[in-house]
Amino acid sequence: MNREEVMGILPHRDHMLLLDDAEELDGTAVGHYTVRGDEFFLKGHFPGNPIVPGVILCEILAQSACVLMRGAMGEGQLPVYTGLNNVKFRSPVRPGDTVEARCRIRRAKHPFYFAEGTVTVDGRTCVSAEFSFAMTGA
Repeated sequence: MNREEVMGILPHRDHMLLLDDAEELDGTAVGHYTVRGDEFFLKGHFPGNPIVPGVILCEILAQSACVLMRGAMGEGQLPVYTGLNNVKFRSPVRPGDTVEARCRIRRAKHPFYFAEGTVTVDGRTCVSAEFSFAMTGA
């Protein structure tokens, strides 16, 4: 699905929509985002040596995972983070990089969803994490 279709699933807009495209492949969400270099989070992180903050990479994982939860997201439902575990930052992401986020839901007991995923650039692992969500009313 393209960015417009992703907006049909996610409530994020403007500067916080961090997926250019996403799809579901055999129970795995795969999302992509190309770092342009003009994003708000790069302005001070770090001047002259911009690196995408780890929290933004975790957000890209979360947004990708929402593709798998679209069936559980009814009208007025909002997925919110409830936890991040075993997060490992292995390699920096810089302007010009296209990140690929791959996630899968490990278990679910509505309204809670438990997932795991990785962010890579050109096959190089940048982040790995386990994370959880709760589906809440907006």
